[in-house]
Amino acid sequence: MARTTRTGPAVAGLIVLLAACGEPLEDPEAPAEGANDGPPLATEEAERDEGPGVREGFFWEPGVEPSSTIDLGEIISGGPPPDGIPPIDDPVYESFDDAAEWLTADSPVMVVRGETETKVFPLAVMTWHEIVNDAIDGEPIVVTYCPLCNSGLAFYAEIDGAVLDFGTSGRLWRSNLVMYDRQYGNLWTQFTGEAIVGERFLGQQLDRIPSTLQGFAEVRTTDPDALVLSRDTGHTRRYGANPYTGYDAEDSQPFLFRGETDRRFPAMTRVVGFPDGEGTAVLLDHLAEQGVVEFDDVEHPVTLWWAPGAASALDTADIDAGRDVGQTAAFIPVVDGERLRFEVAADPADEDGVRVRDTGTGSGWNLAGRAVDGPLEGASLEPVPIDDTFWFVWAVYKPDTDVID
Repeated sequence: MARTTRTGPAVAGLIVLLAACGEPLEDPEAPAEGANDGPPLATEEAERDEGPGVREGFFWEPGVEPSSTIDLGEIISGGPPPDGIPPIDDPVYESFDDAAEWLTADSPVMVVRGETETKVFPLAVMTWHEIVNDAIDGEPIVVTYCPLCNSGLAFYAEIDGAVLDFGTSGRLWRSNLVMYDRQYGNLWTQFTGEAIVGERFLGQQLDRIPSTLQGFAEVRTTDPDALVLSRDTGHTRRYGANPYTGYDAEDSQPFLFRGETDRRFPAMTRVVGFPDGEGTAVLLDHLAEQGVVEFDDVEHPVTLWWAPGAASALDTADIDAGRDVGQTAAFIPVVDGERLRFEVAADPADEDGVRVRDTGTGSGWNLAGRAVDGPLEGASLEPVPIDDTFWFVWAVYKPDTDVID
């Protein structure tokens, strides 16, 4: 069935090019918008490899045809040069109180929870940088967000004994961010963390870290001591402005996506995807209606939760004003060897952040997967990697996916 595109190709191309190239839309001499007034919060850094030191460019040695796992003709320019979308290499963090000066309750944020610390990455900033080279619990990680796929994914940055840091290549594959590692010049697709062009790591995948997209107020309740990425990035950008206005409209089409989209659902249908095996996708509309969806994944059961309270970063010109698409979290529903079943709490979002209750003990759980009242208070569930994304990209990477709708 043919569908018209809400944003015309020429306009969409211009919007994406401006955003991707990082054109400052303000006075370039002005200080970075939102620079911290107080000292940055401390965070542990990770050492990175220097690499071979002989590389020119980020693809491969000049004049040498690179090895690849895909057809090189499928990699296309998104407009900017390498690092035209500047990654954040020295992230500065602030408290929730400071971040509340410029973020609202429904501001969409990407959350990465470690064993000892939680870090929060507002999409108001990530939209303009896409990559943060960082660490969690002292382990090197790379935090990524691709606006064209609405995919916020985090990976460990150590692979095969090498610790890498990443830049934006300015290229797209399947409308998805293509990263490059600065040490060896491989190209990596953000959606799976796989090296698709190069020599050193070809075909290998970075290990995923569970992350999720939630609302600012929600995370402030569940993780009040978390570190929030600030606007003190060293760059001048219109943080909080959405350069992709209307991109996630139901009748839109993905930008610079080659080939046919899977027509089982409209291309921009929102899904929550589980990457293990062939993958399972849950339609967001179905999840929002049910509140809790449970199923058996490849190796373990899964409980997937939804709650209101997070704006779409791709709807209106102001990210925080986007329609409420809600927030998600997924876990292995097992405590002390016992499988739990969950339902939406009758009294959701109280001062403890209770969103669901297990049907066995009636304990209340928040979206961080922690029991905050009842007999299981103090227990935690193991998080599961998920991807809040669009159907078009999920289906092309996981064509044999199961769909729960």
